[in-house]
Amino acid sequence: MVLPRLGQGSFRVLVTDAYTRRCAITGERTLPALDAAHIRPFSEKGLHVVSNGVLMRRDLHALFDKGYVTITPDMNVEISRWIKEEYENGRDYYRYHGGFIHFPDDIASRPSPEYLEWHNANVYRG
Repeated sequence: MVLPRLGQGSFRVLVTDAYTRRCAITGERTLPALDAAHIRPFSEKGLHVVSNGVLMRRDLHALFDKGYVTITPDMNVEISRWIKEEYENGRDYYRYHGGFIHFPDDIASRPSPEYLEWHNANVYRG
């Protein structure tokens, strides 16, 4: 049995609203296919705050958590070469490489450069 983390539900709602129910990378709006991704995981001292979150399509969220996708502090999407090397695939993902994310209009809700730097240094497999 897994217990929900305190604040996880409100984190999802706040991130979903901040991104106007749209994937930051693809623009997808199908809500059941979207997740509020922590940039710095809660287990790694990341907070349940909107600036530590990005709304992503579930497949991209999984790749983000595994280090195959990241967002740079200047809001560019990077897709790791390791997808192709390890899975001999990734065509659908590489088209997003170098693109900018769609971020919230509210400056305080945008991804924190500090959290993005942490993800790039500690998770991303560039």
